[in-house]
Order: sequence, then structure tokens, then C-alpha cells
Amino acid sequence: QVQLAESGGGSVQPGGSLRLSCVASGYTGSRYSMGWLRQAPGNKREGVGFIDCEDVPTYGDSVKGRFTISRTKDTLYLQMNNLKPEDTAVYYCAAYYCGGYYRYGLNDYEYDYWGQGTQVTVSS
Repeated sequence: QVQLAESGGGSVQPGGSLRLSCVASGYTGSRYSMGWLRQAPGNKREGVGFIDCEDVPTYGDSVKGRFTISRTKDTLYLQMNNLKPEDTAVYYCAAYYCGGYYRYGLNDYEYDYWGQGTQVTVSS
């Protein structure tokens, strides 16, 4: 089992920045991939970005050039710059174990473990 705990959400004005963190614990030592997804009210969950099992980052089209994902061994970060009102959502950290077939981490069904989510609100 992998436990994930997000932090860093909050309220910010358009054009502002926030940094989210996600700490993973409880893993067995197997390598795992981690990503960020978000869900706004009334919308489907959307992939923001992930770092795959080869440590390659991939971003959703709506955040390219504004958001940056990085990772230490057990912590995943999401640096969000030039935030827009449409970025308002609950942001979730998620993880899946590496091995076997390639998983495209912008799809929420690829993940085995989820955090509780942290709210990000962008409003003037």
C-alpha cells in the first residue's frame, strides 16, 4: 500500500503562483510513478501531469508552459505559475507501481493509489 498526502493548496489571484507537494509513504520499495490530476465542480477528472517510470515528465495541454512537475524519492511537487481561474479545482496526487506495460498517467484509471486532494482556488 502507498499512502499519499498532498499539501500546499490555497487561494491565489490570477497570475499568481502556488506549489503543491505530495509525500508518499508505506511503499514496499518497488518503484512507482506519480502524477497530479484535478477535478473542478461538474467536470471529469483531468490529468495535469505525471512523471513516468523512466522519470520523463508529461503535461496536459492546458498547463504546458505554466506548470512544472518535479520529484525527489518520495515527494512529488507541482509548481504552478501564471494561474488562471480555470485552474480552480481539487488537485489530487496519485501513484501506480512500475512494471509490465506502459501506463499513460494523464488518464485517471491508470492509478492504483490516491491522495485526499487539496483545493486550489484562483480568483480575483
